[in-house]
Amino acid sequence: MESYLNTAVDISREAGALLAQLFKRPQEIFYKRPSDLVTDADRRSEALIVERLKSYFPKHAIVGEEGGGAKTDSDYCWYVDPLDGTTNFAHGFPVFCVTLGLSYRGEVIAGVGYDPMREELYTAERGAGAYLNNKRIHASTISKLSESLVATGFPPFASDHEINIEYYLRFTQRTHGIRRAGSAALDLCSVAAGRFEGFWELKLNPWDKAAGTLMVTEAGGRVSDLKGGPFDLLANEVFASNGLVHEAMCEVFAEVKLGARSEARS
Repeated sequence: MESYLNTAVDISREAGALLAQLFKRPQEIFYKRPSDLVTDADRRSEALIVERLKSYFPKHAIVGEEGGGAKTDSDYCWYVDPLDGTTNFAHGFPVFCVTLGLSYRGEVIAGVGYDPMREELYTAERGAGAYLNNKRIHASTISKLSESLVATGFPPFASDHEINIEYYLRFTQRTHGIRRAGSAALDLCSVAAGRFEGFWELKLNPWDKAAGTLMVTEAGGRVSDLKGGPFDLLANEVFASNGLVHEAMCEVFAEVKLGARSEARS
């Protein structure tokens, strides 16, 4: 396990250095679908990461956001987001990261998130805790929703913006505030580091959340779906919290859902 994590750290740092070098340079922007950007930096970072992973772990499967990777019969699978926060990157907003998560038979066992702008390196191993720049991190100890700072995301291609806007409104009224910084992986790491009490998003791919969800649980937090049920890496939604405000946030999600159903019937 340690060799997997150490290698992932080295690769993430190398890819992060590439992104830092390319940041604020003119970017050729492509569109996978309306408002869903990809840049040359995404592709170059993924190519670097996939090449390195293949050289170190040739039998492992690799799933990359930009279509790179390798299909194998291995029980091990790497989930790679070479640039989480592409829209931020393309606009010169310095909030983005490289993230790698390793799963074994569907369970994430190691993860890395590297923010090259702040030189913050998040790491976690199953059963061994979560760390920021080699210092142990823990989820926050705030237990009141009214004293919490939470975060969310609005993928540009999601079809459920309306209900997420309702969630956003309710939590704005019941917390210290909501942040929407544009990098789900970093938001999850911020829950693990105690910077946010909660984070939710309705449509995330496995590479967006594999490493970050492990960070949260290893930091003593909780990860589930919006009903509080078991977390599924391959499902769309994710809800992570410090654990102490989890039930209160689930109640808000349920209230909004109930209201939406009532409106639909009327």
